[in-house]
Amino acid sequence: MNKLSIKIGTLFFLIIFSLETFMFFFLHSAMVDSRVEEELSALQARGNSHRAILEKHFDANTIAHITLMESEANTDVVITNRNGKVLDSSDKVDQFYKYLKMTNSKIPREGKIVEGNWREEPIIATVSPVEQNGEVAGYIYMFQDTQSVHALIDRLNEHFLLAGLISVSLTVIIIFFLSKALTKPLIKMKDATSQISKGNFDVTLAKRGNDELGELAKSIQLLANDLNYLKKERNEFLSSISHELRTPLTYIKGYTDIVLKRNLPINEQQKYLNIILEETNRLSDLIKDLFDLAKIDKNTFIIEKEQIDLNEFLLTIERKLSPAFLENKMRLEIICPSNVFIKADPSRLEQIILNLLDNSMKYSSKGGVTAISVTKLKQSVQITIKDTGKGIPEDDIPFIFNRFYRVDKSRTRSLGGTGLGLAIVKELVDKHEAEITVKSELGKGTEFSLIFKG
Repeated sequence: MNKLSIKIGTLFFLIIFSLETFMFFFLHSAMVDSRVEEELSALQARGNSHRAILEKHFDANTIAHITLMESEANTDVVITNRNGKVLDSSDKVDQFYKYLKMTNSKIPREGKIVEGNWREEPIIATVSPVEQNGEVAGYIYMFQDTQSVHALIDRLNEHFLLAGLISVSLTVIIIFFLSKALTKPLIKMKDATSQISKGNFDVTLAKRGNDELGELAKSIQLLANDLNYLKKERNEFLSSISHELRTPLTYIKGYTDIVLKRNLPINEQQKYLNIILEETNRLSDLIKDLFDLAKIDKNTFIIEKEQIDLNEFLLTIERKLSPAFLENKMRLEIICPSNVFIKADPSRLEQIILNLLDNSMKYSSKGGVTAISVTKLKQSVQITIKDTGKGIPEDDIPFIFNRFYRVDKSRTRSLGGTGLGLAIVKELVDKHEAEITVKSELGKGTEFSLIFKG
């Protein structure tokens, strides 16, 4: 009983068998009762027919004629006078006395059933009153052996038993194929999830309809695809971390060995120590970015939104970064109308913009201009950061928010950076339920647009 198909088949069989048994029993009882009622009605009608004749001619000849007729039929008749004295009968009257005594004077004109218990009694019986001049002159008792009724019921039982066996057989066959059809996709899904649990995400499930099983199959397939993507991304991520950590550590170790083991002039020592400091700072930035991403992935990165006046906020950023832009002989412009507000986390919004501005400085040449402009839309506010830098190739744009992705495939370190800045920006924007888009053209610059709900 461990197989799902057996469990489903057994459950279906018990339910359908119970319903069929109830319906067969109900139908059988209804047909039997209906058939017995027909027999009693026919017996009563036969007695009423004889009564109609006797009411016209209530004499010995007519009585004898009626009893003679019934002696040749499968029914019997007993005719009595008004006091219950037997005038004539079609068979020995001794066997009928029991039912004659059950009669009282209150018998309706249409007659009544004297004995209808066909299951326990050997005879069913009816009585009809014979009236002359408005008064009861006698009674006609009709009797029928219940063996014919039992024979009829037996034949009916045989038919029902045959129909029941055929019905149960067909039910078992239908349930067998139905349970197989239902459980086959579930078994495939079970095998797929088993493969997924073992780390094999290259599973394929056949496309089904739009029912619940189809939706489940799609969900499992989507899960497998996502896990496969995450597995590849994790491997690439670990490889990238390994590379990013190894490179500064190699620099630090190499130049430290040089400073310690060689008797270098002060100016050369200072040169190597500066390189060590630069790589240490690079390593520190990488670890900080990794911690930020880890917090975001674990949903422990708290976003505390508040109302922010963008004009004041961007002017503060301008005061912080203008010296850095001037040092690189670049210009930072802020274009923001007054009374424009958004709900955001100030520190995280600052982190987003600083990361984007840092990229603008790295990838722009001397004399370049980076502009931050704010546009008030109907239901939102758009912050655009546009520079005049080298731009991003069109083929690279879909991947720039991936972790450790660099447009410079040679991974030259002259520009610095960890390859995580834009990945963090994208995660922070998503946490704000905002949107970020990018447009870029080689040699003309890049434009990032942040769209926040107003």
